[in-house]
Amino acid sequence: MPVVMNEDDLQGFLAREFPQTADDFVIEEVADMSIRVRLPVAERHLRPGGTVSGPSIFALADVSVYLALLAMIGPKALAVTTNCSIDFMRKPAAQTDLICICRLLKLGRVLAVGECLIFSEGTEAPVARASMTYSIPPER
Repeated sequence: MPVVMNEDDLQGFLAREFPQTADDFVIEEVADMSIRVRLPVAERHLRPGGTVSGPSIFALADVSVYLALLAMIGPKALAVTTNCSIDFMRKPAAQTDLICICRLLKLGRVLAVGECLIFSEGTEAPVARASMTYSIPPER
């Protein structure tokens, strides 16, 4: 299945549909069934102790799977998360951007399953791993 939305298409979609958070994510690369998304870490993403908060890491994984899905099926704003499992494995580096490498493991008619590895920029070991399932809205 070919990619139907590229980096610019997806960034524009976020700006139109989710203007409140569109600037939080930078889509760096889109390929067949995969995407690379950056979270430029800012003060609002930190928790006490100076590390990136779990909700910020979750948001990066969730948005990455959503965008990987849209890259393959087109702009379907009503696709929704139906399941998530996330392992927080290491403390992210303070004040360092997070990078999510996401790939779709399954892209069906009504469900998609994605897997994410999240890294602090410049580190080899992931800080988190997430598995997510999305429901795809039926055609009307």
